[in-house]
Amino acid sequence: MLGLDACEFGGQVLELLWLTMCYRGEEVENLSEESKRIGLLTGKEDLGNSEEEEDERHLNYNHPPLKTLQEIREMDKEDKSLTKYKQTLLGTGPVTEDPSQPNVCVTRMTLLCDQAPGNLSMDLTGDLSTLKSKSFTLQEGAEYRLKIHFKVNREIVAGLKYHHVVHRKGLRLDKVSHMVGSYGPRAEEHEFVSPSDEAPKGMMSRGLYEIKSCLVDDDKNVYLSWDWNLKVQKDWDD
Repeated sequence: MLGLDACEFGGQVLELLWLTMCYRGEEVENLSEESKRIGLLTGKEDLGNSEEEEDERHLNYNHPPLKTLQEIREMDKEDKSLTKYKQTLLGTGPVTEDPSQPNVCVTRMTLLCDQAPGNLSMDLTGDLSTLKSKSFTLQEGAEYRLKIHFKVNREIVAGLKYHHVVHRKGLRLDKVSHMVGSYGPRAEEHEFVSPSDEAPKGMMSRGLYEIKSCLVDDDKNVYLSWDWNLKVQKDWDD
């Protein structure tokens, strides 16, 4: 069973605080539906538009206008315990005031696989075109999870989502969408870990998969889009 690490828990608590501040007096619908996912690398035929639209309905929810960090800090200032709690979660100011830096910087992606003989991580801060010449390697049937590392620099980001589309030999096989959540700025990186998945099995499933990933928010701001490869083979040392 997938457990929550400290970063995930902190992100969820922050989202709860943000929802409490922005949605006070409103009913928040079932957010668990937003984290519903579609399996990766299942070998399904090309997805139709109706299924894509259904995925978006599962992941999106309507939210009121987002408040700035300063507005949230000014709310309920007479409540000392709440003020202290907000300072713990949000800090006392932005991590960077540099306007040239995006509010969200995606820094790294890692494949978490207990059976892997080595590190499966890629740096996302350099030349992303070089990723096309490399590939992660997984043994068929291996269980794994995706871990996305990112920083939030100035303001709370609402409704982050991770998407990727899988192609093989020019044909689109699958689309995956995960709700990441809402996060505030801090010096340390945030981390998102996807649910566990399994690499495909069988001779016909072995080979190279081309994947296009992106991290976006509720306002359709794309913070990073990158292409990478996943190679599925019979054994780790093939």
